[in-house]
Amino acid sequence: MTRKLIFSALLAAACFTSASAARADLLDDIMAAKKIRISTDLAIPPSGMVDANMKPTGSDVETAQLLAKDWGLELEFVQTTGATRIPNVQTGKADIIVSTLSVTPERAKVIDFSKPYAALQSVVGARKDLAIKSWDDLKGKSITVTRGTTQDTDLTAQAKDKDIKIVRYDDDATMVTAAVTGQADIIATSATLVNQIGQKNPNRAFEPKVSIRNLDLAIGIKQGEPRLLAKLNEWIAANLKNGKLNEIYKKYHGSDLPADMRG
Repeated sequence: MTRKLIFSALLAAACFTSASAARADLLDDIMAAKKIRISTDLAIPPSGMVDANMKPTGSDVETAQLLAKDWGLELEFVQTTGATRIPNVQTGKADIIVSTLSVTPERAKVIDFSKPYAALQSVVGARKDLAIKSWDDLKGKSITVTRGTTQDTDLTAQAKDKDIKIVRYDDDATMVTAAVTGQADIIATSATLVNQIGQKNPNRAFEPKVSIRNLDLAIGIKQGEPRLLAKLNEWIAANLKNGKLNEIYKKYHGSDLPADMRG
C-alpha cells in the first residue's frame, strides 16, 4: 500500500510538472531571460546590412532595436539568410524573425505572422537598356533570385509556363554583386534593391521592369505562441500609429509606408 501511495504521489507530481511546463510559453522565457533573439539578414540592404564600423544597420535592424528598447530587453541578432529565417524560429535558435519576411499562405502553414509592420514591392528588374515590359519579354531568359525568398517561390511556380530559367544565389549580397559585376542581367527581388544596383555601378543601372506582386512584411514566430503574438501585434499597432515605424522605413527606403498601413 505504501509503495502504491508513493507511486501515486510521484505520478501526480510528474503530471503537475508536465502541465506547468506546458503552460510556460516563449513570451515568459523571453521576459525571464531579459533578452530577445531576433533572426535578421544583414546582407540585404537597406533592410539589413553592416556599416563602416561593422555594426548592424538598416530598416529591419532599427525595427528590431526599437522593439527591444520598448520591451526593456537586451537584443541579440541571429544572422540569417532568406532560406534559414524560418528554421531559426522553428528550432529555437531565434525567438522571432524581423527580416523582410513576406506573408504568404505557404509560410503561414509552418509559422505564425504578426500584423504587417512594413511592405515590399516584389519585381523583376533588369538593366535599363533591356527592352523588357512584360512576362512575354522574359521568355527563354534567365532570372537570378536569392534562394528561399518569395521571388524564388513565385518564379519556381511559373518557370515552366513562362519559359524562364532560374539562377539561384544563397544571399542577396551575392545576388546584387552578380548584377553589379555583369554576371546577371535580370533579377527578381524588391524594387528597393533593384534601384540600389546603379548606386554601386552607374554603368549597370537597373530598374524594375515587371511587377510580381506587392507583399506585406510581418514578424514571424513559431506556431502556438498566442501571448507573444498578441504582444507583438499591440506593439506594431502602437508604432504605426505614432509614426515611428514609418520614420524608420522612409529613412532607408526613401518613401512612406502605404497609407492604409499607417492608419
